Amino acid sequence: MPSALKSAWPRQHDDTAPRPYDKNHDYLLGVRGILVPMAFLWTFLHVFAPAAVKGSANDEGPGYQLALRKSLSVLFWNDTLIYGSIMFLSARTICLPFLLESSKTILASTVFRRGIRLWFPVAVTLILVRFAFSQETVSRIKDFAALTGNEAPDFNLYVLPNSLANFNSIFMTFWITHSFQAQAANWAFPTQMLWVITAVFQQSYTVYMTMVIIPYTRARWRVMGAFAFILTAWWVYSWAWYSISGLLIADAVMNMGLGPDGTGSAFTVRKVSIPFWSIGALFMAAGFIMQFVWTAARPDLQNSELYYHTGIYNTGGLMTWVDPAAPQLRADCYLIVLGFSLILETSSLLQSVFRSKFLVLLGKRSLSMQFFITTIFLNSIAD
Repeated sequence: MPSALKSAWPRQHDDTAPRPYDKNHDYLLGVRGILVPMAFLWTFLHVFAPAAVKGSANDEGPGYQLALRKSLSVLFWNDTLIYGSIMFLSARTICLPFLLESSKTILASTVFRRGIRLWFPVAVTLILVRFAFSQETVSRIKDFAALTGNEAPDFNLYVLPNSLANFNSIFMTFWITHSFQAQAANWAFPTQMLWVITAVFQQSYTVYMTMVIIPYTRARWRVMGAFAFILTAWWVYSWAWYSISGLLIADAVMNMGLGPDGTGSAFTVRKVSIPFWSIGALFMAAGFIMQFVWTAARPDLQNSELYYHTGIYNTGGLMTWVDPAAPQLRADCYLIVLGFSLILETSSLLQSVFRSKFLVLLGKRSLSMQFFITTIFLNSIAD
């Protein structure tokens, strides 16, 4: 290599080292791992016992299914709670490398790797869907739904007509900015939940653009700014509501002493110290009470909150319509997720439970495992 090029070539130094990682945060992988069996339960029961699933279009069925719908479904196979948790947990974890080492190299590495880590599993999954779910297969699935009386719209799968459409669907998964559930890839994927990947990917950049100010601003300003951001995101019905909350919790853990033995595990109001775990318990109780009331007693009020947001992409005013089948950013689920996070971050016992090797292993492979289980499971119905 000529000497002129050698002098211009970037020198190899410690900035090329792998991203920083702190094993003390392994419990977050365990939390992600627990979402795998919850998602499988939702998929399984959505197919074979639809009346037992909260929010299902099948509101009539055997008594035991209705009993499960009004009780355990809210806790263990609740779709809005599952994907709300995924959104929050994504923001809570993707900022950690930069918070551990706030350098431009780590920032660039984090942003660059995000797309690659999500693109390959999605591409492989949609290629499998392209070959596994033909028109005949989808017809058999519809016949199964008709025979079992299952009215879930998820059985109306879109068949990708050719390889070009398949490629375009993969590309658009990481390109569109709203109406995620209406994309071809989502309608072609079993259970039609692939929109979650699109939302997570888009919200990653909300987190990246926000986290860069953390090393350069006062903690008090960041907290006040985050509260304003969260309220505004709730108003415009944006997933940033969940994402900035996850980033704020990460910032509090890394820089403000939030933790089992941290100085920031409680706040003081008029000389009265209030631990954050008690606030978390209050949030969770409020969220679950609302969920049980909307599911068991007043299902007619389940979507009432959605009318108080602005329809930013539709009317510019208040939402005058609600699509129950569309993804919902729910306040009750938000309270549950945020409350659980506050308890988790301040409880050494709970963190040790989620550090178990099995849950951590599930968490590391959660995305690929869920894709595999969903595709193989519903394809077996057609066979």
